[in-house]
Amino acid sequence: SSLFWFLQLRHVLRHLVTFCVCVCVCVCVCVSTAPPTVRIVHSGQACNVEEERYSERVYTIREGETLELQCLVTGHPRPQIRWTKTAGGASDRPGDSTLHNGTLKISNISRHQGGRYYCKAENGLGSPAIRSIRVDVYYLDDPVITVHQSVGESKEQFYFERTVFLRCVANSNPPVHYSWRRGREALTQGSDAGVEIYEPFFTQGETKILKLKNLRPQDYAGYTCISSVRSVCGIADKSAHFSLNNRTAPPSIKLLLDDPLVVNPGETVSLVCVASAGDPPPSLQWVRPGGEGLPKRSVVNGGTLTLPVVTVEDGGAYSCVASNNVGNAAKKSLRKGRFWITPDPYHNDDNIQIGREVKISCQVRPRPPEELQFGWLKNGRPIRSSERMVITHTDSEVTPGTTNLDIIDLKFTDFGTYTCVASLRNGGTPEISIDVNISSTTVPPELSVPRGRSHLIAQEGDTVDLQCLVSGKPKPIILWSRAEESGERRYDGVLRVSNVTREMSGTYRCQTSQYNGFNVKPREALIHLVVHPPVVEPAFTEIRQALGRAFSLSCRLLRAHPARLLRYEWKLGSRLLTVGSVIGCLLPKCTLVVVVEASALCDLTPLCVLGKAYAPEFYYDTYSALWQNKPRVYGFKLQWTQMEPNAVDRILAYRLGIRQVSQEIAMEGSIQKGELLTYNLTELVKPESYLVRLTPITRYGEGDTTERIITYSGEFQCGFEDEAVCLFSQDKTDDFEWTRHSAATRDTKYTPNTGPSTDRTGSKQGFYMYIETSRPRLEGDKARLLSPIFNTNSKTSSSSSVTYCFSFYYHMYGKHIGSLNVFLRQKGPTVTDTSVWTLVGNQGDRWRQAKVNIHPAAAFQIVMEGVRGAGIEGDIAIDDVTIEEEKHSLDQGSPTF
Repeated sequence: SSLFWFLQLRHVLRHLVTFCVCVCVCVCVCVSTAPPTVRIVHSGQACNVEEERYSERVYTIREGETLELQCLVTGHPRPQIRWTKTAGGASDRPGDSTLHNGTLKISNISRHQGGRYYCKAENGLGSPAIRSIRVDVYYLDDPVITVHQSVGESKEQFYFERTVFLRCVANSNPPVHYSWRRGREALTQGSDAGVEIYEPFFTQGETKILKLKNLRPQDYAGYTCISSVRSVCGIADKSAHFSLNNRTAPPSIKLLLDDPLVVNPGETVSLVCVASAGDPPPSLQWVRPGGEGLPKRSVVNGGTLTLPVVTVEDGGAYSCVASNNVGNAAKKSLRKGRFWITPDPYHNDDNIQIGREVKISCQVRPRPPEELQFGWLKNGRPIRSSERMVITHTDSEVTPGTTNLDIIDLKFTDFGTYTCVASLRNGGTPEISIDVNISSTTVPPELSVPRGRSHLIAQEGDTVDLQCLVSGKPKPIILWSRAEESGERRYDGVLRVSNVTREMSGTYRCQTSQYNGFNVKPREALIHLVVHPPVVEPAFTEIRQALGRAFSLSCRLLRAHPARLLRYEWKLGSRLLTVGSVIGCLLPKCTLVVVVEASALCDLTPLCVLGKAYAPEFYYDTYSALWQNKPRVYGFKLQWTQMEPNAVDRILAYRLGIRQVSQEIAMEGSIQKGELLTYNLTELVKPESYLVRLTPITRYGEGDTTERIITYSGEFQCGFEDEAVCLFSQDKTDDFEWTRHSAATRDTKYTPNTGPSTDRTGSKQGFYMYIETSRPRLEGDKARLLSPIFNTNSKTSSSSSVTYCFSFYYHMYGKHIGSLNVFLRQKGPTVTDTSVWTLVGNQGDRWRQAKVNIHPAAAFQIVMEGVRGAGIEGDIAIDDVTIEEEKHSLDQGSPTF
């Protein structure tokens, strides 16, 4: 017997221990995070919004209106929102567009800004959420009529047949429709045997041609082309007029100036163009080839273009264009407007030795190069090329114009003064000459770099002079290579490089030209330029730590020239740290500066060590404000998470700033990453807006501050877009439940003739609440949806006079629709339900709005009851519920909602 009870007791104890272990190890940790969701809503001047395949919307807007697209997101932490646009239009971020709180606003939208716009939201959880909408911009430009004429000889050759084509063109979206009038008479195909109206196949509806065959006297009249897009987007029709007469003719022009026109820098030039024929009188315009604009200083007066104070950059081709929309535009071009010769100064007073082969070069920079011509003189007399004196010229269009005089086996009779003459073929500037004296004294060329100038180091943005010294008789030209296009060559052997960058670092070469008076190899010298300072990683680092906790800092040299590292230094403020020193970082801000010295440059990299906490992150997907037990007084549940709470000391409290009043929210225990913190804000009087500041506090002091604005409009609104459905709840005593759904995901395969196809706003992505009446539902089954509890002031007699406007949208479509009932449930010693609205039967396939005034005397709820009808085609839906306290008009005192 004792053994039996002992075994039973051991069995009971074993189960008890197992139960205790199970209780001890079951721990639930909840982290309130959610991946992002996104949808796009629109407002503003939309002409139409259509649904495309895959639930993409097309938003149509008129050019010049304001586009406003809002990106609505959910998720926690608060997702980052970014708008992008596909290529194909103008700039992705046009100058007149703005972004604010996820809203893309483009004022005065243009046709080039149409396209597909994407809204992307991401918060580091899951995949980013992306939605798109295509914006189609409608416009209609003024039409333009152009006239073309043809003259053909008839078969009998007794007369000439003249045919006129009137072409009408207008840019538009959508495609334009054209109609023609002659005077007040409407012209159509077949209405007049002498008129044909047709559309060329290659224009795709953008052009309409009116053909007047074998021109008759009655065809000399006024013609009107009317372009229309059939008033889409409210765009009115536009028209163009043209008067055809027997004088109608294409334009003809002539230039009243010399070609080419040769001027000197600093002068004032006038280019004159006149129309010699054309009816209607043509308009004149000066242009430059390739779409290049006219000089900024230019003045245009009709056909006269005036260029004051001409510069080198003004040289080039200019064209005069005349147009009167009849035939082809007339165009005449002025080839050049500038000529400039720069003499080569390096051969002045050069001395060359007898018995040598001597090359003398003469170089100019002509504009235009094809007008350049050279000549050579000896002691003032012209010389020609011969076996011993060879004259050559280079192609002036490829390189600066150069002519060479090669004297073979210099003799005593060759001594004298040689002159190079450069001029234009047609004159226009005085001749420019260069004299070269030939005597028995010569010095071979030498080239060197000044001491200390062969290795140069500069900061980015500096101006650097690279210098080479040259000597010899004749003194040769110095040529530079490597980045010559970014520098300015001086005749004294200096290459000036302005605004240097790191990419300009490298080796530069200076060398003498081949035409140095000797048959010797060109001399050269090298200069090394170093532009960039050492690059250190990291460039800037902010480290946050708890007080008393050890931390380490590191940096490394990424790039330097030369790559040899000289030394590192660590400084705390101005104090130099040594090996083994301990850093006491108890200051509000502890900044260590790394000094890295490489070559002759150093880089300062600050690393800041802070003890203050990171900023909290507000949880924006919170419920709306709820009324309290006072009239027009509200409460709000403030929710947030703490960014990296374990990086610094434990957060002791939060300083809450609201309405300029500061208070603290005490914290007990440590905060976990992602933990949702809550604090109820009370006594918020509507309709004010509140700026809420939240600052974490540790023993180090205050951390970073986060702000948000809370605005109260004095009404409760719910569109059922959030899964929390605005704190609506299901009545546990009903027969079945209301369902939250959207038309994009709802399956209507079995009941296609009932329920809504979109939400109340017309969006297939929007959500609403509805009752599903398919089996196993039976006739008379009820589904009841309860609103949150709203409080009124039940302690005052005036509370009974407070009126609320309750409104909602309903959709009751189907042949088996039952009834939709609304009750006012008031809290008291007993709960009472009072019917305030009811509707029975099919109301058609559209959303309708219902409004009803309620007068609660105590805390209350709204009960939405859907009753199942006789069959499965009886789905009832509700959306956009609003409860608003009455507002009194200032002038009449009557309640308005």
